[in-house]
Amino acid sequence: MKIYCGENYKEMSRKAANIISAQIITKSDCVLGLATGSTPIGTYDQLVEWYEKGDLDFSEVTSVNLDEYKGLSGENDQSYRYFMNKHLFDRVNIDKSRTFVPNGLEEDSQKACEEYNEIIHRVGGIDLQLLGLGHNGHIGFNEPGDAFEKETHCVNLTERTIEANKRFFEKESDVPRQAYTMGIKTIMQAKKVLVIVSGEEKADIVYKAFAGPITPEVPASVLQLHNDVTLVGDKAALGKLLK
Repeated sequence: MKIYCGENYKEMSRKAANIISAQIITKSDCVLGLATGSTPIGTYDQLVEWYEKGDLDFSEVTSVNLDEYKGLSGENDQSYRYFMNKHLFDRVNIDKSRTFVPNGLEEDSQKACEEYNEIIHRVGGIDLQLLGLGHNGHIGFNEPGDAFEKETHCVNLTERTIEANKRFFEKESDVPRQAYTMGIKTIMQAKKVLVIVSGEEKADIVYKAFAGPITPEVPASVLQLHNDVTLVGDKAALGKLLK
């Protein structure tokens, strides 16, 4: 595993963007696995800046996203499709017909998951998967205790996740209770994995995930078994791991 430490969030984001841009430049028709949440926003902003300068071309890139809320359309401002459009897809020259997110409006969970697995297989697998890291070690919506062998599946969101998401919706009943997510098996099949972390509140789980035992109770710990993982964080997040 390679570890890069930035002084702060901005430097961390720039280092992560460097790795993604190198992938695009090396293989213009690469398949990127993308993540949502607050952590990658700075990385996407940096990629957009380089695109606007003419340094990056997304025209041949294909993307597959980690997850999507079940029950939300791509037009809903809390959907992950909307997030990706806002922070990256609408700002670069990527072909949106080659940007894939699980179908949140598909009521049949098995069908939605099988279709998404088929998309990932059809595009040839993921060249580089971008991941954030949850406070309990989750990656995507793979929560502690989830089996490592799963591909795309439907998960029941934890009460903690529902509580954390309440602030984004008008009322609690609007908060999705389920989501479609790539499984650990799908993530581990990516050729390269890039994990980004920021903030002192992530220091404990970073240490557990990358220096502790490999266990489903800390889903990200399985990444210790991947042969090409890069961890990029700021000093606050990597403080305990780099002691």
